[in-house]
Amino acid sequence: MPLSREHDLHSARSGRNLVVGACLCAFVLLVFALTLVKLSSGHQMEAFDHSVRPSLVKGDQ
Repeated sequence: MPLSREHDLHSARSGRNLVVGACLCAFVLLVFALTLVKLSSGHQMEAFDHSVRPSLVKGDQ
């Protein structure tokens, strides 16, 4: 029996692997795009860093 002969299951599995790989790449690109969007507006973000945040301080305080 030759080793290079493929069964029908191999071709079906190969197609499913391509779809799963494409979905994984799309997810990675989505996370990367969201990261870029959040970092591009970083001057508006205020992290919890144990300091006074000016946006929370009211008038006289």
